[in-house]
Amino acid sequence: MTTAITSTTTIKTVGIIGAGAIGQAFARQLVDAGIDVILSNSRGPASLAAVVDGLGPRASAGTPRQAAEADLVFVSVNWSRLEEALAGIDWNGRIVIDANNPVLLPGYRLAELGGRNSSQVFASLVPGARVVKAFNTLLASVLASDPRQAGGRRVVFQSGDDGAAKAVVAGLIERLGFAGIDLGSLEVGGALQQFPGGVLPAVNLVKLG
Repeated sequence: MTTAITSTTTIKTVGIIGAGAIGQAFARQLVDAGIDVILSNSRGPASLAAVVDGLGPRASAGTPRQAAEADLVFVSVNWSRLEEALAGIDWNGRIVIDANNPVLLPGYRLAELGGRNSSQVFASLVPGARVVKAFNTLLASVLASDPRQAGGRRVVFQSGDDGAAKAVVAGLIERLGFAGIDLGSLEVGGALQQFPGGVLPAVNLVKLG
């Protein structure tokens, strides 16, 4: 049974499915904030030994199923492999951060989404999950850098249809040192955040004050 996570819950462990540049950048921010991380990919835990060593004792490697058992789950996977990466996991009740973009390589082509935006498609692949779109608009090098810039904090956008789940993610955003901006529902905010197609990807804003 999935433990209920509320806005007052202290997130102790985050599972990451997809250990590419974005996943590793997010993992670095987490361990720097004192949060344990379980990294996973399609090639197995042994392939992540060097990455985990570089992140330090708060990081470990596991399978996607093990990562999904964490207090909160972060997913950043190549779009063409996303369905396979998420299959076979019980998502019911879990808070899942969708940091994916519907890009097909080569050529950075927009995937076929059937009239929906990518977050709505993602939500259909994690039935029962409480999906929050976040951390997909920043380049990996920017996400990995200090969120405190020029006397302010770097902005992270989020959107979702579950208010309590968004509150949990908003708390995590603040804990990592970023400034969160809520864009509303997955239908509206997800479209704004999506790359390609949205207006916010690669926009690097700093909130002052």
